[in-house]
Amino acid sequence: MALKVGTEDKKKVYLAGGLGLVMLILLGRFLWQNFGPSPAPAAPPPTIVSAPRTPVPSGSSEESSTASPYARPAVKVSGLASLDPTLHPEIMRQAESLAYTGNGRNIFSQFSAPPVIPKPIADFRKASVNTGPPPPPPPPPISLGFYGYAAEKTGQKQVFLLHGDDIFIASEGDVVDRRYRVVKIGTASVQVEDIPYHNTQTLPLRQ
Repeated sequence: MALKVGTEDKKKVYLAGGLGLVMLILLGRFLWQNFGPSPAPAAPPPTIVSAPRTPVPSGSSEESSTASPYARPAVKVSGLASLDPTLHPEIMRQAESLAYTGNGRNIFSQFSAPPVIPKPIADFRKASVNTGPPPPPPPPPISLGFYGYAAEKTGQKQVFLLHGDDIFIASEGDVVDRRYRVVKIGTASVQVEDIPYHNTQTLPLRQ
């Protein structure tokens, strides 16, 4: 006896069949990715070697306006396999065994002798300068005192001059104490010359 299926039951059957088909596709893809054959390794990228740049004449149109004509292209390393990061102790020991043979101080050794510091040159401002013999000393002052006028004789003026405890009366041209010559008698002063030193001095009148 056949069963009659309604329209709503058919829709449910179609929906369940579609979901089951999607589940089968996802399950198959999962099994293929995890348990299928491994993919072939990709080929390494080709090595690019930069060719040396040919110098371009300054007048050529190929010369770039921004790049320097003396610039060299950088060398590209083909891969990290060509670099060797391994330490070589034998090379390090050979470098450590080298002895310093220079003439100066070895800055890498604490036992190296300190540098020789040259002594400063004497300051030229303090150096002695030979200026010749010293100048002669100045003449001594005339040790005479003018104390007044004496009575005139034959029209000549006479003055009183004191030298120590001695008093002299002199006119113009007279020599006092065999050393001082009276040059001129003024109104309130007397001009006297020290003969040995050729020194002339004016003596004021003392009150």
